[in-house]
Formats: sequence, C-alpha cells, structure tokens
Amino acid sequence: MFGTATLFAALDGASGFRKCYKRHHATEFQTLPLKQIDANAPPDLGVHIVMDNYATHKTASIKNWLMRRPRYHVHFTPTSASWINRVERWFAQLTRKQLRSGIHSSTAQLEADTKSFIERQNENPKPYWWTKSADDMLAAV
Repeated sequence: MFGTATLFAALDGASGFRKCYKRHHATEFQTLPLKQIDANAPPDLGVHIVMDNYATHKTASIKNWLMRRPRYHVHFTPTSASWINRVERWFAQLTRKQLRSGIHSSTAQLEADTKSFIERQNENPKPYWWTKSADDMLAAV
C-alpha cells in the first residue's frame, strides 16, 4: 500500500507548517493558509500574499473569498521565482532526510513522518534572510 499526502507550503518562520491534507483543492487552500492568516493578521493591516500560478489559487471560490477582503493583495510569481525555489529546496530536504529512507504503509504513517520532521525543524528555526534590497532586485529585472 502506498500513501500520498499533499502539502500546502507557507513560509512562516514563526509557527511552521501544521497540517497535511489528503486533497489539494481550493477548500484546503482556504483553510491553510487563508483562514489562518485572516484570523491572525491585525484587521487594520493590508495583507500581501505571494503565490505561484497553481490552478487552486485561481478558482472562483478563492477569487470570491479574496474579493470580499479588500485588504488582501495577491501577487503571482513566475515559475522560476526565488521564493518558490526556497520552498522546493525545503521539500527536497524533507524527502532526502525523512521520507526517502522511511517505509510508509499508509497515508497516516507518511503524514506522521512528515509532521515529525517539521516539528524537529521548528525546534531550531533558521529564518530565510533576503540578501538584496528591493531596489537591487528590481534593477536586475
């Protein structure tokens, strides 16, 4: 038996990832991270969300959810954007250090192994620091 789990990745150095989903649809995306952001961000602040061009992020339900919240500003990145590379590197580390050597006879075991890795990572978080200013990045475009 093989297990499959889908992860929505959010770069959150403070709290880390907390949930695995069996599906990768708009409903799960609304739950994490949108509803969590909405519940925790101060209501007087604008919220800028940087996302890749995955189809789930562009469904009618997500667009409607965002339109009802004018403080939300969505920015879509090109496929090769550096933050996406950072997320992909994290998933590669998860695979290399935790999943590849494991034996998972169920999705529940795969999820437990993934959560264990995340908990260990969050014990000693190492935030990502941009080394270029916004002006330097824009000048390079």
